[in-house]
Amino acid sequence: MLARRPGLLTFSDDFEHKEAEVRDDDCVELMRWAGPRLRLRLEGFRRVRGQVCKRIGRRLAALGLTSVAEYRARLESDAAEWAVLDGLCRVTVSRFYRDAEVFDVLRDTLLPALLGSTSVLRVWSAGCASGEEPYTVSLLFQLGLSPRFPEARLELLATEADKALLARASRGCYPRGSLRELPRAWAAEAFPGTEAEACLAPAFREGLTFVQQDLRTQMPEGPFHLVLCRNVAFTYFAPVLQQEVLAGLVARLAPGGLLVTGVEESLPEDGVALERVAGSLPIFRRVEQ
Repeated sequence: MLARRPGLLTFSDDFEHKEAEVRDDDCVELMRWAGPRLRLRLEGFRRVRGQVCKRIGRRLAALGLTSVAEYRARLESDAAEWAVLDGLCRVTVSRFYRDAEVFDVLRDTLLPALLGSTSVLRVWSAGCASGEEPYTVSLLFQLGLSPRFPEARLELLATEADKALLARASRGCYPRGSLRELPRAWAAEAFPGTEAEACLAPAFREGLTFVQQDLRTQMPEGPFHLVLCRNVAFTYFAPVLQQEVLAGLVARLAPGGLLVTGVEESLPEDGVALERVAGSLPIFRRVEQ
């Protein structure tokens, strides 16, 4: 292994036994240069930049390149490499019942109000990663809402650009640590057994459909009573793209439908009119004009 020097990030590719050194400044400059084409913004990667730079370092090693400048030249000469870089920039940090207070208010007040006027709850999880969010909604519906609304039915569409993440979602098995925020009784019922890897019981997969789709270029038809777009578009996407995506999300809301974003995200100031419906929590309803 090469010794780590100040200002350098050092990465190894175990399979190839290669190493590549990527200066943090060089990695930032590459992301700043590539961002407009990928329609991403560097500021969104503030907390996870090291993770992305590690991936880039491993990619350099796999290609036999020794510098970010060489990799930039590769991008300029090989259009297919842009898709690889795009994949390296996808950050997935997810767990069940993440931001519990959001799901609590959906369960206790907002979704019951919607189910008072419809027997089919249509939900879209946009950028669902490896499935923790849509499966959380399934558990919430079956264990938190169905006892009160026994005639109601869930139709949930989960979309994700990354094929490998979708494969994990379809498998439905997770480290038990990712369940730590679930209500304990729900976790016991939905993930029986005590194995280190927890696999979702088949009953909680009913009504869910996973589709490979990139939010930047494709959206389902709708309408939906609930759209969750958390910690993706309004964190990593470029400002103009954020406005486009927001308009598309809201256009797919049914009358009275709800949009949920990440707790640390801010929506574009210009665009469609939305109102918060749960205090400071990032749950919005479209303002009909």
